[in-house]
Amino acid sequence: MTTPRIAFDLKPSAHPLPAAEREAILANPGFGRHFTDHMVTIRWTEGRGWHDAQLRPYAPLEMDPANMTLHYAQSIFEGLKAYRQPDGGVATFRPEENARRFQRSARRMAMPELPVETFVEAIDLLVGQDRAWVPGEGEQSLYLRPFMFANEVGLGVRPAGEYLFMVIASPAGAYFAGGVKPVTVWLSEEYVRAAPGGTGEAKCAGNYAASLVAQAEAARQGCDQVVWLDAVERRWIEEMGGMNLYFVRGTGPDAVIETPELTGTLLPGITRLSLLQVAEDLGHRTAEVRISTDDWRAGNADGSLSEVFACGTAAVITPVGAVKSRRASWTVGSGEPGPVTLRLRERLLAIQTGRAEDTHGWMHRIG
Repeated sequence: MTTPRIAFDLKPSAHPLPAAEREAILANPGFGRHFTDHMVTIRWTEGRGWHDAQLRPYAPLEMDPANMTLHYAQSIFEGLKAYRQPDGGVATFRPEENARRFQRSARRMAMPELPVETFVEAIDLLVGQDRAWVPGEGEQSLYLRPFMFANEVGLGVRPAGEYLFMVIASPAGAYFAGGVKPVTVWLSEEYVRAAPGGTGEAKCAGNYAASLVAQAEAARQGCDQVVWLDAVERRWIEEMGGMNLYFVRGTGPDAVIETPELTGTLLPGITRLSLLQVAEDLGHRTAEVRISTDDWRAGNADGSLSEVFACGTAAVITPVGAVKSRRASWTVGSGEPGPVTLRLRERLLAIQTGRAEDTHGWMHRIG
């Protein structure tokens, strides 16, 4: 059965930010500090479904104190980027994959599923309207944040009967200014991110709130990020902060690229999925396996494990240079970004920015 297309009402701003002010922001956008002139909103009501889809000026929301999201945290989100292409056009990276993951998150959180085509159209409309906000220098991009939350007023503990889907956008500078910098990570043995049967696969707001105390502990230990272990044995590697992890065994063309297998307790990242393919394109064997903390430490000690990196939308790839825990500390390889890590990062960025051929059809052109 074909889902009827949702019609959008376009209400562009009569007072967008002046070009000179916008260009001043784009010269040094940072991350998540500035927002474009518009946003997209779509409402869902029980018995009516999706309706009242609009592109309208970016503005604050008015919210009732008894809004169910404030009390029971039915809130999910996604993150993806639009890149300026060499011909001046704009393209987003694999938005359909984000749309499908958004549906899976909604299903787990007892929320309505937005059709994939509507998700993508909402992104297209916002980027098309605010395309002047897409930077064109190096690794800069326009970061897109689709999200949805319960919008019903009431204190009954149940799935809400009303929801609001939104998309906002923020110009993003290069994640690493002055070169790719390795991070030091803290193995969290006290806290866990997710347990079997929980919300680990969902990109829900509560997962990130629960992670902040462990991230603060990592900072107290002199580390940049926390690495999560499994909830049962506290020995199997899962994720780094909000990013997926990769391990490089061996060196050169024969290096094998490994990543922790999806068990239902870690997020199935779009960058993770893409790098499995990019690694194979570059001639590497790949594997989705279970990797323990002992495997990690021993592999670095004997040199069989040469590089470790994390991946995600914001940084694409972040090298891991050192590891700390309550029992041990060690260096990954030389402590500097490894050649396989850098090669994978360069290839994926080249596809995203249009400097390399998109043989897999990942880039979605807008306009």
